[in-house]
Amino acid sequence: MGDTEVRQFLTHLAEDLKVSALTQNQALNAVAFLYREVLSQPLGIMEPFVRAKRPKNLSVVLTKSEGLSILKHLEGVSRLVTMLMYGSGLRLQECLTLCEGPGFRSGSWYRAPASHP
Repeated sequence: MGDTEVRQFLTHLAEDLKVSALTQNQALNAVAFLYREVLSQPLGIMEPFVRAKRPKNLSVVLTKSEGLSILKHLEGVSRLVTMLMYGSGLRLQECLTLCEGPGFRSGSWYRAPASHP
């Protein structure tokens, strides 16, 4: 497998299989590692190949009034978890692993240790 086949492979990933840009970059790095570390050969200068398209990420942000509107419709644990996530920046799983600490009356909380199977 030479430079031409590597270029065709990477183009195939982008055009035919529609993989993400990260997947295509990982494949390129894997091939480069194979040539450099296993085959002890330089990959050579690659001609340009079709790059996978990077998605255009748009941040979805709620306004303060939209956030309050959502909180207004929640009750109990759902409201508590949502308020913790909103106010502290915790992720859902982080919030769900919070436990009452030994001094719960004083308001101390800690993260539960990860359970190992």
